[in-house]
Amino acid sequence: MTSRATIIGTGSCLPRRILSNQELETIVETTDEWITTRTGIKNRRISRSGEETSKLAAGAARQALEMAGLVATDLDQIIVATVTSEMTMPSCACLVQKELGATRAFAYDVNAACSGFVYGLDLAEKYIRAEPDLKILVIGAETMSTRLNWQDRNTCVLFGDGAGACIMTGNNSGRGMLASQLYSDGRLFDLLKINCAVSMNPDLSLADHDGSYIKMAGRDVFKYAVRSMEKAASMVLDKTNLTISDIKLIIPHQANIRILKSLADHLGTPLEKVYINLDKYGNTSAASVPIALDEANREGCLQENDLLLLCCFGGGFTWGAMIFRW
Repeated sequence: MTSRATIIGTGSCLPRRILSNQELETIVETTDEWITTRTGIKNRRISRSGEETSKLAAGAARQALEMAGLVATDLDQIIVATVTSEMTMPSCACLVQKELGATRAFAYDVNAACSGFVYGLDLAEKYIRAEPDLKILVIGAETMSTRLNWQDRNTCVLFGDGAGACIMTGNNSGRGMLASQLYSDGRLFDLLKINCAVSMNPDLSLADHDGSYIKMAGRDVFKYAVRSMEKAASMVLDKTNLTISDIKLIIPHQANIRILKSLADHLGTPLEKVYINLDKYGNTSAASVPIALDEANREGCLQENDLLLLCCFGGGFTWGAMIFRW
Protein backbone atom coordinates (compact mmCIF):
# COMPACT_ATOMS: atom_id res chain seq x y z
CA MET A 1 0.00 0.00 0.00
CA THR A 2 1.23 3.50 -0.86
CA SER A 3 2.65 5.43 2.10
CA ARG A 4 0.68 8.50 3.10
CA ALA A 5 1.61 11.54 5.20
CA THR A 6 0.09 10.94 8.62
CA ILE A 7 -0.21 13.19 11.66
CA ILE A 8 1.31 11.40 14.66
CA GLY A 9 1.32 14.22 17.21
CA THR A 10 -0.35 17.58 17.81
CA GLY A 11 0.26 20.45 20.21
CA SER A 12 -0.74 24.01 20.97
CA CYS A 13 0.49 26.93 23.04
CA LEU A 14 -1.43 30.04 24.06
CA PRO A 15 -0.44 33.23 25.87
CA ARG A 16 -1.53 33.46 29.48
CA ARG A 17 -3.29 36.82 29.21
CA ILE A 18 -6.99 36.67 28.31
CA LEU A 19 -8.49 39.82 26.78
CA SER A 20 -12.29 39.76 27.15
CA ASN A 21 -14.90 41.70 25.24
CA GLN A 22 -15.67 43.62 28.43
CA GLU A 23 -12.05 44.78 28.65
CA LEU A 24 -12.11 45.79 24.98
CA GLU A 25 -15.03 48.09 25.83
CA THR A 26 -12.50 50.21 27.77
CA ILE A 27 -10.05 50.32 24.84
CA VAL A 28 -12.19 51.02 21.79
CA GLU A 29 -15.79 52.04 21.10
CA THR A 30 -17.53 48.66 21.13
CA THR A 31 -19.63 46.40 23.32
CA ASP A 32 -19.64 42.75 24.29
CA GLU A 33 -23.03 42.38 22.61
CA TRP A 34 -21.80 43.95 19.36
CA ILE A 35 -18.73 41.69 19.18
CA THR A 36 -20.54 38.51 20.19
CA THR A 37 -23.46 38.84 17.81
CA ARG A 38 -21.31 39.77 14.82
CA THR A 39 -18.32 37.48 15.36
CA GLY A 40 -19.05 34.85 18.02
CA ILE A 41 -15.87 35.85 19.87
CA LYS A 42 -15.90 36.31 23.66
CA ASN A 43 -12.16 36.22 24.49
CA ARG A 44 -8.78 36.18 22.84
CA ARG A 45 -5.21 35.64 24.08
CA ILE A 46 -2.63 38.44 23.96
CA SER A 47 1.11 37.83 24.22
CA ARG A 48 3.45 39.39 26.72
CA SER A 49 7.24 39.36 27.06
CA GLY A 50 8.56 35.83 26.63
CA GLU A 51 5.57 34.86 24.46
CA GLU A 52 6.88 36.01 21.10
CA THR A 53 5.81 34.11 17.99
CA SER A 54 8.79 31.74 17.99
CA LYS A 55 8.36 31.00 21.71
CA LEU A 56 4.69 30.10 21.24
CA ALA A 57 5.62 28.00 18.20
CA ALA A 58 8.27 26.12 20.17
CA GLY A 59 5.82 25.52 23.01
CA ALA A 60 3.30 23.95 20.62
CA ALA A 61 6.08 21.92 19.00
CA ARG A 62 7.18 20.43 22.33
CA GLN A 63 3.65 19.16 22.96
CA ALA A 64 3.47 17.62 19.50
CA LEU A 65 6.85 15.95 19.92
CA GLU A 66 5.80 14.49 23.27
CA MET A 67 2.59 13.06 21.81
CA ALA A 68 4.53 11.59 18.87
CA GLY A 69 7.11 10.02 21.18
CA LEU A 70 9.94 11.90 19.48
CA VAL A 71 12.70 14.28 20.49
CA ALA A 72 13.78 17.39 18.62
CA THR A 73 16.82 15.73 17.06
CA ASP A 74 14.48 13.26 15.33
CA LEU A 75 13.10 16.05 13.16
CA ASP A 76 14.19 16.36 9.52
CA GLN A 77 12.33 19.56 8.65
CA ILE A 78 10.53 22.46 10.34
CA ILE A 79 7.89 24.52 8.52
CA VAL A 80 6.41 27.54 10.29
CA ALA A 81 3.40 29.35 8.86
CA THR A 82 3.27 32.93 10.12
CA VAL A 83 2.87 36.56 9.08
CA THR A 84 3.90 37.94 12.49
CA SER A 85 7.36 36.63 13.29
CA GLU A 86 9.24 38.84 15.72
CA MET A 87 12.06 39.12 13.17
CA THR A 88 12.18 39.55 9.40
CA MET A 89 15.43 37.58 9.28
CA PRO A 90 16.15 34.90 10.34
CA SER A 91 12.93 33.02 9.73
CA CYS A 92 10.68 32.13 12.63
CA ALA A 93 11.39 28.48 11.79
CA CYS A 94 15.11 28.98 12.41
CA LEU A 95 14.33 30.57 15.77
CA VAL A 96 12.14 27.57 16.60
CA GLN A 97 14.92 25.22 15.56
CA LYS A 98 17.23 27.00 18.00
CA GLU A 99 14.64 26.87 20.80
CA LEU A 100 14.08 23.15 20.34
CA GLY A 101 17.67 22.12 19.62
CA ALA A 102 16.50 20.42 16.41
CA THR A 103 20.01 20.33 14.98
CA ARG A 104 19.25 17.83 12.17
CA ALA A 105 16.33 19.71 10.69
CA PHE A 106 16.30 22.37 8.02
CA ALA A 107 13.79 25.13 8.62
CA TYR A 108 11.85 27.77 6.72
CA ASP A 109 8.70 29.92 6.90
CA VAL A 110 5.53 29.94 4.80
CA ASN A 111 3.57 33.16 4.33
CA ALA A 112 0.02 32.40 3.24
CA ALA A 113 -1.78 34.31 6.01
CA CYS A 114 -4.62 32.31 7.58
CA SER A 115 -4.09 29.48 5.07
CA GLY A 116 -0.43 29.06 5.99
CA PHE A 117 -0.74 25.95 8.16
CA VAL A 118 -2.74 24.08 5.51
CA TYR A 119 -0.20 25.15 2.88
CA GLY A 120 2.53 23.82 5.20
CA LEU A 121 0.79 20.45 5.56
CA ASP A 122 0.58 20.19 1.77
CA LEU A 123 4.31 20.91 1.47
CA ALA A 124 5.15 18.31 4.10
CA GLU A 125 3.01 15.72 2.33
CA LYS A 126 4.99 16.21 -0.88
CA TYR A 127 8.31 15.62 0.92
CA ILE A 128 6.96 12.56 2.72
CA ARG A 129 5.59 11.10 -0.48
CA ALA A 130 9.18 11.13 -1.79
CA GLU A 131 10.80 10.04 1.50
CA PRO A 132 8.25 8.33 3.79
CA ASP A 133 10.59 8.09 6.79
CA LEU A 134 10.91 11.87 7.14
CA LYS A 135 9.70 13.45 10.38
CA ILE A 136 8.36 16.94 9.61
CA LEU A 137 7.16 19.52 12.13
CA VAL A 138 4.50 21.89 10.77
CA ILE A 139 3.52 24.90 12.90
CA GLY A 140 1.06 27.75 12.58
CA ALA A 141 2.01 30.58 14.94
CA GLU A 142 0.92 34.19 15.20
CA THR A 143 1.06 37.22 17.48
CA MET A 144 -1.60 39.18 15.66
CA SER A 145 -1.72 41.65 18.56
CA THR A 146 1.51 43.13 17.18
CA ARG A 147 -0.19 44.02 13.89
CA LEU A 148 -3.45 45.57 15.06
CA ASN A 149 -4.67 49.14 15.08
CA TRP A 150 -6.21 49.15 18.55
CA GLN A 151 -8.46 52.08 17.60
CA ASP A 152 -10.08 50.20 14.71
CA ARG A 153 -12.99 48.31 16.24
CA ASN A 154 -13.63 46.43 12.99
CA THR A 155 -10.31 44.56 13.25
CA CYS A 156 -8.88 44.78 16.78
CA VAL A 157 -11.80 42.81 18.27
CA LEU A 158 -11.26 39.90 15.89
CA PHE A 159 -7.72 38.69 16.37
CA GLY A 160 -5.67 36.90 18.99
CA ASP A 161 -2.32 35.20 19.52
CA GLY A 162 -1.34 31.55 19.72
CA ALA A 163 0.35 28.58 18.06
CA GLY A 164 -0.50 25.05 17.02
CA ALA A 165 1.70 22.29 15.65
CA CYS A 166 1.74 18.76 14.31
CA ILE A 167 4.30 16.09 13.43
CA MET A 168 3.92 14.30 10.09
CA THR A 169 5.57 11.14 8.79
CA GLY A 170 4.82 8.31 6.37
CA ASN A 171 2.37 5.52 7.10
CA ASN A 172 1.30 2.61 4.87
CA SER A 173 -1.81 1.61 6.84
CA GLY A 174 -4.18 3.58 4.61
CA ARG A 175 -4.39 6.46 7.08
CA GLY A 176 -3.11 9.96 6.38
CA MET A 177 -3.74 12.72 3.84
CA LEU A 178 -6.09 11.56 1.08
CA ALA A 179 -6.30 14.75 -0.98
CA SER A 180 -5.62 18.46 -0.93
CA GLN A 181 -6.51 21.43 -3.08
CA LEU A 182 -4.94 24.89 -2.72
CA TYR A 183 -5.75 28.19 -4.40
CA SER A 184 -4.71 31.83 -4.44
CA ASP A 185 -5.77 35.04 -6.14
CA GLY A 186 -3.35 37.95 -5.77
CA ARG A 187 -5.68 40.28 -7.63
CA LEU A 188 -7.71 40.65 -4.44
CA PHE A 189 -4.80 41.45 -2.10
CA ASP A 190 -6.07 44.93 -1.27
CA LEU A 191 -9.12 43.54 0.56
CA LEU A 192 -7.01 42.00 3.33
CA LYS A 193 -3.45 43.14 3.90
CA ILE A 194 -0.70 44.29 6.26
CA ASN A 195 1.80 46.85 5.00
CA CYS A 196 5.48 46.21 5.70
CA ALA A 197 7.57 48.51 7.86
CA VAL A 198 8.34 51.96 6.49
CA SER A 199 10.93 51.67 3.72
CA MET A 200 14.44 52.99 4.36
CA ASN A 201 14.60 53.72 0.63
CA PRO A 202 12.56 56.90 0.09
CA ASP A 203 12.08 56.05 -3.60
CA LEU A 204 10.24 52.86 -2.59
CA SER A 205 8.24 54.23 0.30
CA LEU A 206 4.45 54.14 0.16
CA ALA A 207 2.84 57.56 -0.02
CA ASP A 208 -0.18 56.43 2.00
CA HIS A 209 1.69 54.28 4.54
CA ASP A 210 -0.09 54.84 7.84
CA GLY A 211 1.05 51.83 9.81
CA SER A 212 2.04 48.16 9.63
CA TYR A 213 -1.28 46.82 10.82
CA ILE A 214 -4.02 44.70 9.35
CA LYS A 215 -6.58 46.31 7.06
CA MET A 216 -9.65 44.41 5.97
CA ALA A 217 -12.75 45.00 3.86
CA GLY A 218 -14.91 42.81 6.04
CA ARG A 219 -18.00 42.37 3.88
CA ASP A 220 -15.97 41.46 0.79
CA VAL A 221 -13.80 39.04 2.75
CA PHE A 222 -16.90 37.35 4.18
CA LYS A 223 -18.34 36.78 0.71
CA TYR A 224 -15.15 35.36 -0.75
CA ALA A 225 -14.31 33.26 2.33
CA VAL A 226 -17.54 31.24 2.33
CA ARG A 227 -17.61 30.72 -1.42
CA SER A 228 -13.91 29.80 -1.62
CA MET A 229 -13.85 27.33 1.27
CA GLU A 230 -16.99 25.63 -0.06
CA LYS A 231 -15.36 25.30 -3.49
CA ALA A 232 -12.14 23.86 -2.05
CA ALA A 233 -14.02 21.42 0.21
CA SER A 234 -16.19 20.24 -2.67
CA MET A 235 -13.10 19.70 -4.80
CA VAL A 236 -11.33 17.43 -2.29
CA LEU A 237 -14.55 15.50 -1.68
CA ASP A 238 -14.82 14.92 -5.44
CA LYS A 239 -11.17 13.86 -5.61
CA THR A 240 -11.72 11.20 -2.96
CA ASN A 241 -15.19 10.08 -4.11
CA LEU A 242 -16.57 11.07 -0.72
CA THR A 243 -19.60 13.08 0.32
CA ILE A 244 -19.88 15.54 3.17
CA SER A 245 -21.87 12.93 5.12
CA ASP A 246 -18.75 10.70 5.15
CA ILE A 247 -16.78 13.36 7.04
CA LYS A 248 -16.64 12.91 10.82
CA LEU A 249 -15.33 16.39 11.67
CA ILE A 250 -14.69 19.66 9.84
CA ILE A 251 -12.01 21.98 11.19
CA PRO A 252 -12.16 25.31 9.35
CA HIS A 253 -10.20 28.49 9.85
CA GLN A 254 -11.72 30.16 12.91
CA ALA A 255 -12.55 33.60 11.51
CA ASN A 256 -16.14 34.49 12.33
CA ILE A 257 -19.13 32.48 13.54
CA ARG A 258 -21.28 33.81 10.69
CA ILE A 259 -18.75 32.53 8.17
CA LEU A 260 -18.72 29.10 9.84
CA LYS A 261 -22.51 28.88 9.95
CA SER A 262 -22.76 29.94 6.32
CA LEU A 263 -20.08 27.43 5.32
CA ALA A 264 -21.97 24.60 7.04
CA ASP A 265 -25.17 25.66 5.27
CA HIS A 266 -23.47 25.77 1.88
CA LEU A 267 -21.91 22.33 2.44
CA GLY A 268 -25.24 20.91 3.60
CA THR A 269 -23.96 19.70 6.95
CA PRO A 270 -25.07 20.41 10.53
CA LEU A 271 -23.06 22.97 12.47
CA GLU A 272 -22.44 20.29 15.13
CA LYS A 273 -20.01 18.63 12.71
CA VAL A 274 -17.91 21.83 12.57
CA TYR A 275 -15.31 22.22 15.32
CA ILE A 276 -15.52 25.76 16.75
CA ASN A 277 -13.29 27.39 19.37
CA LEU A 278 -13.15 30.99 18.11
CA ASP A 279 -15.24 32.12 21.10
CA LYS A 280 -12.17 31.45 23.28
CA TYR A 281 -9.34 32.60 21.02
CA GLY A 282 -10.67 34.77 18.21
CA ASN A 283 -9.01 34.67 14.81
CA THR A 284 -5.40 33.51 15.29
CA SER A 285 -4.66 33.51 11.54
CA ALA A 286 -2.30 30.64 10.61
CA ALA A 287 -2.57 29.25 14.15
CA SER A 288 -6.34 28.78 14.14
CA VAL A 289 -6.57 25.43 12.33
CA PRO A 290 -3.72 23.72 14.25
CA ILE A 291 -4.95 24.98 17.64
CA ALA A 292 -8.43 23.63 16.85
CA LEU A 293 -6.92 20.39 15.53
CA ASP A 294 -4.95 19.86 18.73
CA GLU A 295 -7.96 20.58 20.92
CA ALA A 296 -10.18 18.25 18.91
CA ASN A 297 -7.51 15.54 19.06
CA ARG A 298 -7.00 15.82 22.82
CA GLU A 299 -10.74 15.94 23.46
CA GLY A 300 -11.17 12.61 21.68
CA CYS A 301 -13.26 14.02 18.84
CA LEU A 302 -11.31 11.91 16.34
CA GLN A 303 -10.91 8.14 16.38
CA GLU A 304 -8.72 5.99 14.15
CA ASN A 305 -9.94 5.96 10.52
CA ASP A 306 -12.32 8.90 11.02
CA LEU A 307 -12.40 11.26 8.04
CA LEU A 308 -11.30 14.83 8.80
CA LEU A 309 -11.80 17.86 6.55
CA LEU A 310 -9.60 20.94 7.02
CA CYS A 311 -10.41 24.15 5.15
CA CYS A 312 -9.03 27.67 5.27
CA PHE A 313 -9.13 31.15 3.79
CA GLY A 314 -6.72 34.05 4.25
CA GLY A 315 -5.11 37.18 2.89
CA GLY A 316 -3.59 36.95 -0.53
CA PHE A 317 -6.22 35.76 -1.17
CA THR A 318 -5.24 32.20 -0.29
CA TRP A 319 -7.53 29.27 0.43
CA GLY A 320 -7.74 25.50 0.31
CA ALA A 321 -8.91 22.24 1.83
CA MET A 322 -7.63 18.75 2.58
CA ILE A 323 -8.98 15.43 3.80
CA PHE A 324 -7.25 13.08 6.24
CA ARG A 325 -8.10 9.56 7.28
CA TRP A 326 -7.18 9.86 10.97
